[in-house]
Amino acid sequence: MPTSDHGSTYAPQVLHELWEDPDDDAGYSLTLCLAGPRGEAARSLLSPSARLTWSLEAESHFQAMTLYYEHMGWGLYTSRDERDLPTYAELGWEDEGEG
Repeated sequence: MPTSDHGSTYAPQVLHELWEDPDDDAGYSLTLCLAGPRGEAARSLLSPSARLTWSLEAESHFQAMTLYYEHMGWGLYTSRDERDLPTYAELGWEDEGEG
């Protein structure tokens, strides 16, 4: 695992994107997905009028969702699914840049 300038270890950060997509009811839907190739399937479902509204870097799905909930003002993100907890490095994504 990489180390910081201070010698502590850290997990690589993966870029995520928040997309806002207008819907037929004069509202919109939100899609939080990975940037780059790992997010292509999610972005392919967006309409041509969707727009990127926010980007964040996180070392795990859990951290990404925690930051997303904080950004949206939805309170504390919790999950009972242990599959949300491993870092992307633990999933073997450390050499893939932005995911």
